[in-house]
Amino acid sequence: MSSPELVIVGRMRKSHGLRGELIVEPITDAPAEVFSAGRRLFAGDADGEPLPEPPELIVRESRAHNNGLLIVLFEGMRDRDEAARWTTRYIVAPAAELEPPARGEVYVHELVGMRVVLESGELVGTVSDVFELPQGLALDVERATGTVLIPFNAAFIHEVQRDSRTVVIAPPPGLLD
Repeated sequence: MSSPELVIVGRMRKSHGLRGELIVEPITDAPAEVFSAGRRLFAGDADGEPLPEPPELIVRESRAHNNGLLIVLFEGMRDRDEAARWTTRYIVAPAAELEPPARGEVYVHELVGMRVVLESGELVGTVSDVFELPQGLALDVERATGTVLIPFNAAFIHEVQRDSRTVVIAPPPGLLD
């Protein structure tokens, strides 16, 4: 699997204040680095494809907000109305400018197509989609008997093996029935 040119690193949630700031949900393990002043980012869609306008988003300043969110001011965002036009869009960054994922880490877009197995090695199915739910990410796993949603969190996901494209799960009793 080849690495895309751009990867999703955040999502613009809503405008904040009167100066054109945005509440941003970071989708990265390195939000301080990715959203540092001077960083060049792009507005994108849910597939990580860049949007035509604006051509670039340059971080002017960012600071921590509630529950892991950030307040980010991009150059050129002059007021609340302009910032509001960009809410619910994703933020993408050039993959070559980011630290590569560490062992056990994976980009969200890489999950689709991965095999899902139990800790015993028994095949459960294949990730057909990834959904963003209010509780977090969930994997839609296609099985011979249909599909099952598996929350992407430490309670269910035991390990992600990027090289072998495998997700090892430890589901509670009844989840796969």
